[in-house]
Amino acid sequence: MTDETVRIALAQLNPTVGALRPNADKAIAFINKASQDKADIVVFPECFLSGYPAEDLILKPYFLHRAEEQLAYVCEKTRDLDIYVLLPVPLQRGDKRYNAIALLYKGEVVEEYYKRHRPQYGVFDEVRIFDQGEPKKPFEIKGMKIAPMICFDIWFDDVAKHYRDLGADLIIGPNASPFETLKVGKREGVVAERVKETGLPVIYLNQVGGQDDLVFDGTSFIMNPDHEIAVRMKTCEEDYVVTDWEKRAGEWVCITKSVEDIEDYTAHLYQALVLGLRDYIFKNGFKGVILGLSGGIDSALSAAIAVDALGPERVKGYMMPSPYTSDESFDDAEASAKALDIDYEIISIEPAMKAFHAMLGDHLDPDKPGLAEENIQSRARGLTLMALSNKEGPMVLATGNKSEYAVGYATLYGDMCGGFAVIKDVYKTTVYKLCEWRNTHHFSGCLGPKGVVIPDNVISKAPTAELREDQKDADSLPPYDILDGILRGLIEHEKDIETLVSEGYDRKTVMDVWLLLDRAEYKRRQSAPGVKLTDKAFGKERRYPITNGFASQLKD
Repeated sequence: MTDETVRIALAQLNPTVGALRPNADKAIAFINKASQDKADIVVFPECFLSGYPAEDLILKPYFLHRAEEQLAYVCEKTRDLDIYVLLPVPLQRGDKRYNAIALLYKGEVVEEYYKRHRPQYGVFDEVRIFDQGEPKKPFEIKGMKIAPMICFDIWFDDVAKHYRDLGADLIIGPNASPFETLKVGKREGVVAERVKETGLPVIYLNQVGGQDDLVFDGTSFIMNPDHEIAVRMKTCEEDYVVTDWEKRAGEWVCITKSVEDIEDYTAHLYQALVLGLRDYIFKNGFKGVILGLSGGIDSALSAAIAVDALGPERVKGYMMPSPYTSDESFDDAEASAKALDIDYEIISIEPAMKAFHAMLGDHLDPDKPGLAEENIQSRARGLTLMALSNKEGPMVLATGNKSEYAVGYATLYGDMCGGFAVIKDVYKTTVYKLCEWRNTHHFSGCLGPKGVVIPDNVISKAPTAELREDQKDADSLPPYDILDGILRGLIEHEKDIETLVSEGYDRKTVMDVWLLLDRAEYKRRQSAPGVKLTDKAFGKERRYPITNGFASQLKD
């Protein structure tokens, strides 16, 4: 190493939205750690002090006042340390609110940087919440001119070019970029464009952790001027890395080499689900979860994710049989519970079914059971789980997948009951892939057992709701590979009928699925949140009207 060296510590951490003092204490701990590691600078993710996204908390002046108090608290507790701190925090300045970075040194805020580009799409709503900032001059440490850029600013060329023109040597980008399919490659591609345009290395430091339906996967990285990935941090875990920088041939490069492998697609999905559920449970103060364990693949996968996230002692499964429940389902539910080493109990819903039939009398026809009779079963199960949750404290985990939520193949106030629907953004075909992956993999931070946790028969048998004799999902729906292909086209890609037909799908099937998708919107509006995995999850990203006559007119 030469005399021209700078040491930068990167804290890829998991804040809790609104927990200002705990987040501040966490920042202080890592500032001290970085100081002990002789770092010149320590960097935290976007809006770390408040957590991200704080949404309409930002609109409360009192919240921003308390955030500034905690910023002062961090300054006070670190005033004796010879280290610069890039601490992102929302700030009120006059009548404006900024998504900001406070640059701290020896107990003082020596500069503030404000985000210019505010995302207003999908899950983001920053134009409504934050005001637009303008880039300033880089700050200098030991001959290195450092340009802070917050998250979305790096997706545009103007701020980076502004800093380049002012002689910057390094771009540091604190981020809170949620996980979604193929997002890691997108981030690295965008950063590569900024590196190419400016010739500057980039530090992309991302948040990690679950926040409601969002998961932030971390996977932070450093890209050198030659586009080499010098550092890549862990996926779906907190991480801390100290990096050394050296000036060579007039440009600064990261000489630290620490590159975590990028997990494959299915592994990344599974770990995001585990992280999202774990943080939803613990950050909201639940004791654990309970769920209906039917012997089917969705409940088996949901149970496995819960155990991997929380540990088997915090998960309990309930088999709630009706007269239509097969011996195979009893066996498979018990096998799932044993494989996961969780408590398991059987509570029959047959008495509830008889009570409803007696109560409703002539309104039901026991000789010709239909949808009403089927839904009574599902709602009896939902009522049972909610009663157990109220009495004992754990949250009910809903087990429906995206294919079911899309077409309404789920019962409102029945199997849709729950505080969180962990696989809500997982298509049925992906459910199978996740099960097969988990049976052959164990990963860092996984609290569940190694080996097969989802019995083979659960994976191989035909899916069924078992609400009537010999019922199969295929009685009501197209095969899942066809259904999911159509749904991806309609939901993620907004394709029209002719496009889907040209891709080989049957016209009537496409039309039927489109109508089902529209008609189920009212159910989805009342459903629990779930981990966002795709780039068009049900919720904030897909806001379709409930009252909607468009699809019904397409038949004419």
